[in-house]
Amino acid sequence: MNLPQHGSNPQYIYDKMGIPKPDKWIDLSANINPLGPPDNLMKRWVDFYNEISDYPDPHALLLKKQIAKITDVDIGSILIGNGGSELITLLGRVFAGKNVLIIEPAFSEYEKVCRANDCRIFYHQLNESEWKWEENEMAEKLDDMDVVFLCNPNNPTGIHYPYSVIVKLIKECAQRNIFLIVDEAFYDFLEDYVPITPLVNKYEHLIILRSMTKMFAIPGLRLGYMLANQQIIEKLTTYQPHWSVNTLALLAGQVCLQDGAFVQNTTGYIRFERERLFSFFRKEGFAFSPSQVNFYLLRDPLEKNQLSLFEFLLRKGIVPRHTYNFPGLEGKWLRFAIKSTEENNQLMEVLKDWKQRP
Repeated sequence: MNLPQHGSNPQYIYDKMGIPKPDKWIDLSANINPLGPPDNLMKRWVDFYNEISDYPDPHALLLKKQIAKITDVDIGSILIGNGGSELITLLGRVFAGKNVLIIEPAFSEYEKVCRANDCRIFYHQLNESEWKWEENEMAEKLDDMDVVFLCNPNNPTGIHYPYSVIVKLIKECAQRNIFLIVDEAFYDFLEDYVPITPLVNKYEHLIILRSMTKMFAIPGLRLGYMLANQQIIEKLTTYQPHWSVNTLALLAGQVCLQDGAFVQNTTGYIRFERERLFSFFRKEGFAFSPSQVNFYLLRDPLEKNQLSLFEFLLRKGIVPRHTYNFPGLEGKWLRFAIKSTEENNQLMEVLKDWKQRP
């Protein structure tokens, strides 16, 4: 099914599905903080106007200093990018032609970039019953690999693999000289996160990706960063276009990283709404992934695939994310972002209508 490859921009989903667009819709397909950008960013926004007549700092020094402080890595081990997608694209260039293992389900951009760079792609599919991997089985899959992609917290399931599990995989990859890329785009939605960032100083094959667009609700600005061995960063920089990150994004990043209270308020809100939604799903007989962040997978176990539910929701003005381009899922689940209380209530009402249909 030729559907859009990412969430957001619901008009394209309606066009592809041949469903008339309702006057109003709720977009639950993009995993962005429902509280919106921090208030501090709005207060500073007018001040940023005076900066747009100058070129941005090509080294993003001030933002790197902030990131170095919160991650315990050297400035030389940080690369700022035009969102996580640019950083993944750069990694594809560096690892062109290599053997790549993707732990699935996972963000579809990994495979897309690897295919564009003639990588040989292999998969380790997680079991839907627990969404976890067996260590012995994983060790076998690592044979002859050059690179491993792991999304943690996982997109699309929302499941977080704890520090002890990740460290074991880091060590296993290090022993085999395999580069492990851990995509932590949603790490800051976790309440029990133990940082692996200091391990970049110890393991030269560890690469960590982070996005700032999700937590701080600034996807229109495009901002992310990578932590890795300095030699890797230097090599990636040679492929990055000059001034790929604009001044507004750099300034916004500096303001956002100073607002710890905003992150804390967000995680508390997300936990409350997630527990409320999950309680409803259990009561109504829906299956869902035990997410720990701001999105989750959902399906009606009475349906073989979720296309009928997908169409029903679209006609009711609810836009979830399809899973046809997630290997191993192929439409068997739908992904939903946690949004405002009112929007979550509307979702529950529509799902109740689905269950009560003739």
